[in-house]
Amino acid sequence: MNSTKLFELANNSGGTLYLMSFLLLVALTVIIDRTRHLLNMQLAGEDLMALLRKDGHLKSNEAQSLMSKNTDLPHARIVLSIAEEENHLPKETLAGHLEEAIMHEVPLLDRSLWMLDTVITLAPLLGLFGTIVGMFNAFSVLDDIQNAASQVTGGIAEALISTACGLMIAMIGLVFFNWLNTHVRTIVHQMETIKVMLLNRRQNHEPTIRAVRAV
Repeated sequence: MNSTKLFELANNSGGTLYLMSFLLLVALTVIIDRTRHLLNMQLAGEDLMALLRKDGHLKSNEAQSLMSKNTDLPHARIVLSIAEEENHLPKETLAGHLEEAIMHEVPLLDRSLWMLDTVITLAPLLGLFGTIVGMFNAFSVLDDIQNAASQVTGGIAEALISTACGLMIAMIGLVFFNWLNTHVRTIVHQMETIKVMLLNRRQNHEPTIRAVRAV
C-alpha cells in the first residue's frame, strides 16, 4: 500500500485517520515519558527503602549521595519534609504531616495519564465515525449499476479500516494505561512504607534529620 492509497483512505474517512494518527502520537509520547519517569521513581524508592532498613539515620555517604541525587523525586521530598518538623512534636502529629506531604505528591504521579485515558475512549469513536463516512462514500456509487457491487464491497472494506485503526490505538493505550497505573500504585505504596519507616525510627531520628537537612 503506497502513500497515495493511504492519503486516499484518510480522505475517504472524512479526515478521521489524520486525527487518529495525531492521537497515536499523543499516546506514544505520554507512554514513553511516563514510563521513563515512573520507572526511575520506583527504582529510587526501592533504593531509599533499602537504605532505611540498613541505616535508619541516613548518615552514611551512600544515603547522603542518594538523597542529593534524587531531591526532585517524591520519596526524597517525603524524607526531607520531616526535616522541617520540630523534634519534640508527637508521633501522631508527624504522621499527619507526612500524610499531608504524600497527598501533595500523589496528583503529580499520574500527571498526563488523563491524556492517555482520553485517547483510549476517543480513538474507537473516531474510527466508527470514519467508517460511517466511508460507508456513505461507498454507497454513493450505486448509480453505476454495472460496477456497483464491486465498488460497494471494496468501499465497505476500506471504510472498516478506520474502525480497525481506532480499536488498535485503544488496545495499545489500554495496556499501557493499566501498566502505568500499576506503577503509580506501587510508588504510592512505597511512600506510605517510607512514612511508616520514618515514624518507627523517629525516637532516634534527630541525627538523621540534621544529616538530611544538610543535603
